[in-house]
Amino acid sequence: MYSIIKRSFDFLVALTLLILAFPVLVIITIILYFTNYGKPFFIQSRPGKNEQIFDIVKFKSMNDKKGPNGVLLPDGQRITQFGNFVRKSSLDELPQLWNVLKGDMSLIGPRPLLVSYLPLYSEEQNKRHLVKPGITGWAQVNGRNTISWDKKFEYDVWYVEHLSFSLDVKIFFMTLKKVFMRADISASDNTTMERFVGNENLNP
Repeated sequence: MYSIIKRSFDFLVALTLLILAFPVLVIITIILYFTNYGKPFFIQSRPGKNEQIFDIVKFKSMNDKKGPNGVLLPDGQRITQFGNFVRKSSLDELPQLWNVLKGDMSLIGPRPLLVSYLPLYSEEQNKRHLVKPGITGWAQVNGRNTISWDKKFEYDVWYVEHLSFSLDVKIFFMTLKKVFMRADISASDNTTMERFVGNENLNP
């Protein structure tokens, strides 16, 4: 029953936020168009509910600069000053409201990760795909990129098993607090979370 209400709530909130944020979206798009050499958006395939693949849309915080060998430079060397601001303020997540509107995602749920991770999950970890992925989730308000993969998956599965309207409301307001405090943006000195390589790195 709640899944039906959740979808209706997601649609109405995403539509409202897209309308209200439209001027901001336009301004960010224009600035990133020039700072990222014509590429303001980051689009990548991700697994959704029941492992169905969809294209996630985010603002692109890094350019595509490459070294002499033709390989992309490390993240820390490619993130632009404005891109860093967009990421730290979580404005890079705004385009995902379109994914929510389409039904690929929910406002609240486990974050959609890389398609290449699918074969690496244990049966327990794979439960995170029993619900739609979200823009924010239980793992995000409990550490985001500062926690280990095993803890992140533990939070994701816990959310799936305790899904409720009251929990979603709690996560929503906890997310607002995190955004205003700019907390848990990156793991230690890394620009992004280290890659998940399978269960061998869950219990080192």
